[in-house]
Amino acid sequence: MSSPAISLDGFDGFDVVVVGGGPVGMLLAAEIALQGVRPVVLERLPEPTGESKAGTLHARTAQSLNRRGLLDAVGRSSYGGVRFHFSGMFELDLGAVAGEGPSIVGSPQAWAEQVFADRAAELGAEIRRGHEIVGLTQDADRVTLTVEGPAGPYELVTRYAVGTDGARSAVRKLAGIPFTGAPASVAALMGDVRLLDPIPGGWHRTPRGWLLIWGGGTYGHSRISTYDFRGPHLEREAPVTLEELRSVAEYIAGRPIRMTEPRGLSRYGDAALQAETYRRGRVLVAGDAAHVHFPWGGQGLNTGMEDAMNLGWKLAAQVRGWAPDGLLDSYHGERHPVAARVLWNVRAQGALADPDPRVDPLRELFADLMRLEQVNDYLSGMVSGTATTYDVGHPGAGRFAPDAKIKTADGAVTLVELLHAGRPLFLGDDDELVDVAAEWAGRVDTVRARCEPQLVRPDGYVAWCAPGDASTLRTALHRWFGEPPGGRR
Repeated sequence: MSSPAISLDGFDGFDVVVVGGGPVGMLLAAEIALQGVRPVVLERLPEPTGESKAGTLHARTAQSLNRRGLLDAVGRSSYGGVRFHFSGMFELDLGAVAGEGPSIVGSPQAWAEQVFADRAAELGAEIRRGHEIVGLTQDADRVTLTVEGPAGPYELVTRYAVGTDGARSAVRKLAGIPFTGAPASVAALMGDVRLLDPIPGGWHRTPRGWLLIWGGGTYGHSRISTYDFRGPHLEREAPVTLEELRSVAEYIAGRPIRMTEPRGLSRYGDAALQAETYRRGRVLVAGDAAHVHFPWGGQGLNTGMEDAMNLGWKLAAQVRGWAPDGLLDSYHGERHPVAARVLWNVRAQGALADPDPRVDPLRELFADLMRLEQVNDYLSGMVSGTATTYDVGHPGAGRFAPDAKIKTADGAVTLVELLHAGRPLFLGDDDELVDVAAEWAGRVDTVRARCEPQLVRPDGYVAWCAPGDASTLRTALHRWFGEPPGGRR
C-alpha cells in the first residue's frame, strides 16, 4: 500500500508539477503519487492526439513496468528469440540478453500514455489538459509557474517542477538549461497514407536514402518514413504535405509511388542533443526534454520511461523530507550517462546507414560481426537497456535485481510482487543484517527470506548485496534512504 498523499501549505496543494502529459510525464506522475506525494500534470494539448510515433518497449522497460504491475496493460509481449536491427541490419537477437520477461513489447505510444494516465489518476494525481507553461521563476524554496489555461492565465506555486514536455521543452528553456550536441544532417518525414500501388513493406536502403514501410499495404493505411541524406530540413516547423512526402519517397525509391488519404504527417531530423544538466535548482527535466536523437532502435521513449522510474522515488523522498544529501542529484548522475550512451550508439547507427555505396562493405563487415555472440550481447544489451548498471558505491551492486521466487515464513513470493508498492526492500535472513534494516522500518520493507541478502531500491536496482557486513549495509541505507526514521538504535 502506498502512503497517504501529502502536500505542504503554501504550494497550491501540489508539491510537484509535471509539465507534459506524454508517456514519460504520466508515468512519472504515477511514480510520484505511488510514494504518497500528490502531483499535478499540466498538458498543453486539450485532448490526447491518439497518434503513436513510437511503439516499441524494450526488455528493461518491460521489466520495470512489471515491477509495478503494469506490463500486461501496456501492450503485446514477445518472448524468446526476437530479431532486431542495428542501423537497419536485422542481425540482433534481443532474446539472448532479455533474461526474465519479454524480449520486446509492442506498445503504441498513445496506448501506454493512457495506461499511465489512468494509473496516475487512480493514485491521486490531478491531470489538467489545455494548460500551457509560459513563465517560470524559482527561488530557494519554491517554483512559480505562469500558466495559460482554458479559463485564462494563472500562477501555480510548487516545490519542484519537472519538464517532460518534449524536445522543445518550455520548462528546460525557461530554466536556462543548455541543450547541446550535434545538429541535424538528415531530413526525415513520416506519415500514414493509403498506397495505391503494391509496395513491399520493410526497410529499403537505396543509394539515395531510406524508405521504411509498415502495415496496411493496398488494403489500408501504411506508415511511411523517409530518410533523406541530402541535408536537414530548411524549415523545421513547416507543415508536411502529401506532395512533399510523395516526392521524397519517389526520389529515394527511384520509381513513382502513388499515395492518398494522408494523416499524421510530420518531419524530424537526426540532431543528437542532451540537456547539460538534468537539474537546475528545483527544476528537473526527463524524457525528450532531456535528450533527443534519431529513432534508430526505438530507444528514445524507453530511455525517458527509465528516467521516470529513476526520478519518481527520489523526488518524492525530497518532498517528504527524508532524502539524504545528494539523492536528488543522483538522478542526473545516473541517467545523464545512460542517455549520452544512447546518443552515441544512435549516431553510430546513422553513420552506418549512409546510403553512399562506399559504405556497403562496412555494413557487410558489421553484419558479420553482429552474428558473433559477444557482439550480439554487447549491442543487444545496449539497445534493450539490459546492460544498464549504476555506480551505487558498493562492490557487485548497481545491477537490476532479477525476479526470483523468494521463500518466506508466510510462503513464496516473487521480487516483482514485492516491488509493486514501489518501496525499498531488504531481503535476507541473517539476524544481524535484519536488525540493521529494521532500523529503517516504515521506510524500508524488510522481508526475512532464505536468499542472498540484498537491498533493492524502489526502481529495482540493487543498492547493496553480499559480500558485505552490517556496517556496509548501514552505510548503504544511509546513502539511499537517509537517517533511520526513529533514530539509530
